[in-house]
Amino acid sequence: MIEVISEARCIDCAICVDVCPTNVFDADSRGRPSIARQSDCQTCFLCEAHCPTDALFVAPLSGPAPEDSPLRDEEALAREGRFGEYRGWIGWGHGRSPGSRADRNQVFTLRLRALPPPEPVVPEQEGPRP
Repeated sequence: MIEVISEARCIDCAICVDVCPTNVFDADSRGRPSIARQSDCQTCFLCEAHCPTDALFVAPLSGPAPEDSPLRDEEALAREGRFGEYRGWIGWGHGRSPGSRADRNQVFTLRLRALPPPEPVVPEQEGPRP
């Protein structure tokens, strides 16, 4: 869920406002975005992926982070390099490698293929119907 728009990094481009499929953001007359409807956020990460200055942080949560959470603290997020984290994972932005090169999902697929197939589920027999 969207948690923070960095005051220090945001350049008022309002791209996040335009790309959000659920209209979570509002922008003022200068284009400065604000989180207006956080509860509508679907944690799709589109805003973070498209932000050209890595000014957004979307927490991988299905609801808002607690009030005292470091996931809502701009300074803590900046120190930990969390702004634009998703954008970095997918390889978007200057100087980043495309995310598919770092994708490790094949490890899980190989593990699943190595497992024996599950036993078929046989439905219980019901008695005669009246």
